[in-house]
Amino acid sequence: MSGNIQNEEFDDGWMDLSRDANAGGAFLGGGIALVFAIIYAAQLSFMNRDRDRYKETFRIADAIAAGARAFLYREYVCLFVFCLVIGLIILGLPGLGWKSMISFWFGAFLSSLSGYIGMLTATYSNVLTTIACEPESPGEPGNLNAGLRVAFKSGSVMALSVVASSLLGIGILYIGFEDEDKDAQGRREIWETISAFAFGGSAIALFARVGGGIYTKAADVGADLVGKVEEDLPEDSPDNPATIADNVGDNVGDVAGMGADLFESYAGSIIAAGTLGVERFGNAGIAFPLWLAGFGAIASIIGTFLVRTTKTFKKTGDKAEQIKNATSVLNSLLWSIRFAILFSSVLVLGLTWIALGLTFGTDHKESWRLFLTVLIGLLTGNAIGFATEYATSYTEPPTVSIADKSYTGPATVIIQGLGVGMLSTVPPVLCIVIAILAAHALVGVYGIAVAAVAMLSTLGVTLATDAFGPVADNAGGIAEMSEEVDERTRETTDSLDALGNTTAATGKGFAIGSAVLTALALLNAFADAVNLSTVNILDEVVLPGIILGAALPFVFAALTMLSVGNAAESIMYECRLQLNQKFFDGKELDSQKCVDICTTESIKEMVAPGVLAIFMPVVVGLMVGPRMLVGMLAGSISSGFLLAVMMSNAGGAWDNAKKYVGKGMLHPNNKHPKKTDEYKAVVVGDTVGDPFKDTSGPSLNILIKLMSVISLVIAPLMTTDGGDGTRDDWEKNRWWHGLIILIILVIFGITYQCVISRFAALHDKDEIDAQAKKRKNTVEMKRRKSVGSIEGKEGDLVPEEELKMEPEEKKTSAEVAPPVTV
Repeated sequence: MSGNIQNEEFDDGWMDLSRDANAGGAFLGGGIALVFAIIYAAQLSFMNRDRDRYKETFRIADAIAAGARAFLYREYVCLFVFCLVIGLIILGLPGLGWKSMISFWFGAFLSSLSGYIGMLTATYSNVLTTIACEPESPGEPGNLNAGLRVAFKSGSVMALSVVASSLLGIGILYIGFEDEDKDAQGRREIWETISAFAFGGSAIALFARVGGGIYTKAADVGADLVGKVEEDLPEDSPDNPATIADNVGDNVGDVAGMGADLFESYAGSIIAAGTLGVERFGNAGIAFPLWLAGFGAIASIIGTFLVRTTKTFKKTGDKAEQIKNATSVLNSLLWSIRFAILFSSVLVLGLTWIALGLTFGTDHKESWRLFLTVLIGLLTGNAIGFATEYATSYTEPPTVSIADKSYTGPATVIIQGLGVGMLSTVPPVLCIVIAILAAHALVGVYGIAVAAVAMLSTLGVTLATDAFGPVADNAGGIAEMSEEVDERTRETTDSLDALGNTTAATGKGFAIGSAVLTALALLNAFADAVNLSTVNILDEVVLPGIILGAALPFVFAALTMLSVGNAAESIMYECRLQLNQKFFDGKELDSQKCVDICTTESIKEMVAPGVLAIFMPVVVGLMVGPRMLVGMLAGSISSGFLLAVMMSNAGGAWDNAKKYVGKGMLHPNNKHPKKTDEYKAVVVGDTVGDPFKDTSGPSLNILIKLMSVISLVIAPLMTTDGGDGTRDDWEKNRWWHGLIILIILVIFGITYQCVISRFAALHDKDEIDAQAKKRKNTVEMKRRKSVGSIEGKEGDLVPEEELKMEPEEKKTSAEVAPPVTV
């Protein structure tokens, strides 16, 4: 294969390439990113926290922070045991050993640490954002730029922590394991060992994304359906028991989950590039992606300084003018974010020449090809971001078309949203297809990996734009629940929240696109590791593998959707129970109970999807062989990509259609747009879209990456003769190893389901529903009594006593009434 090429001819850069020089870019970029993460965190910690003035505000923020810490503590305890067991299994497998075990544990630790740092920073900064949005003096609008800077700085801490931990982690492992005396194949095997680092990150990312996604959407769906639809309560109302749990979910799902997700993408792309590049380009093939990522981290830091605005939201004039002003503010904020990302991308492109000069040399024949490959990766990332923004922003036609369907009820809202989501898959698919063809034509499979590294090189700023959204959302929730902040503060945080919703959708599209390129690069690295230079799609095991792989994302998405439904049902009944007890018994609402239910249900429900993703490649690879596993990976990447884009974009469009109607943009002359039937229709659509965009959709990109990196890790189990031959024959394969694993998994699944069903927290649903109906009837009777009486259908006055009767009672009393005598 390509390893026959003499590697020395590519080492024509400005520096003498060696182990230390190769890793220099990772240490440079990772070290600077870590320094600025610490600086930003210190700046946030020194901000004024006036607890004496904002006692109630900080009490709410402390409750959110405590709930987030409690969830991550319980989740990480479970993941610690899981990672400990998996690491020991890796140690005992032939061809893997202690280096793979250390790499796995190191990746899992750094991924967990990145998510935890992001969560701590977000829960610390949400209340700071609320206070920063306060008007500088009474009567003035809220301070939009101050709130934006605080929230974005919080997101930057998390983003730079992810970049730093990933680069430094890979650099440390490479320095520790590299042996330059080995031949090209031996050095490739070192990168296959380091791939366990990405496996550790993927394992944490999967459970963090699935568990956090189930948590946040169970709380969100439960809070919305009970609060908005049943009880007619406003967003983040303190009278809703699930409001605190909803705000906690924003942090554990959208912050910790997304951080762990992109940690794995970032690390996986670099590892895939190193694995594919070492044989073809030697030291230059290893050094270039590390220096490119390091320079990208520096460019991202510069980009974080550029996010600011001079706009303010002024609630003046009639409704139409207010809507126009809000749209203008949103567009201004969006362009601030776009400018930061685009500037960072241009800066990366310029720094690419320096990276090429250091590694390949600017005069080398491959340099311009690699430069164009980097350009392709950057353009692809930005193009997918713009396409996602167009499909989900409430200022664009796709989302407006969903809002327009609310006139005919929730069914047409859902139908239109599904159609928009399906059509929105076309632009990202075209972008990825063109990127793959162009990158491969320029530099082969190594080009695909380099394009993925380039696409993720600006992660320090792109992830910050996504991570700041939950902070702004929390800030708005705190402002709504607290009576200590100015009314204009909530209006200002709403503008930041609208920006966060749009950038969150864009961030998910970026994450999915980068996941596909990373997964394809890892797939090529796996095929290279098991010596499969070509695969016949009509092969008797490859085609069944493609079909099986195409089905896996649907099964995975179904499991996560059902999990959200089960957990949301528990939250809904808990909310109804507490509202009943408050009404009849005067009992105070207990938001902590909802937090506990969300925590328990999410950790319980995340096991099945995680086991499916981790062990399917092992079972298929050992039972049938690497050819079927390649087919399964190809099928899962294809269907998983499309399903993830459709679900994420449809959910984002439903969410922003709700905001479009709620802001009065559908009914500009209606002073109470959230009291209309159209708003209730889009709330139902948003409720369906919540698990689409925040649980199932984002989790699918982890699924396709995780299965690809696991396949690369277990590649030594599917080779013979020291890696020179593939085990493709079923007779020669120890297929019974895979069968034993499959049987163990089935027994575990059945046992686990039986155990959790016994310990499930069940409510007395019939009793709760009956009490809720009685409560609502009593409230309605009091409302009617306050106006004295109500006109009957024919204009007569109906006595209040009759209003209290059920229809059946009225009928019975009429039938048995004594005849009127003259």
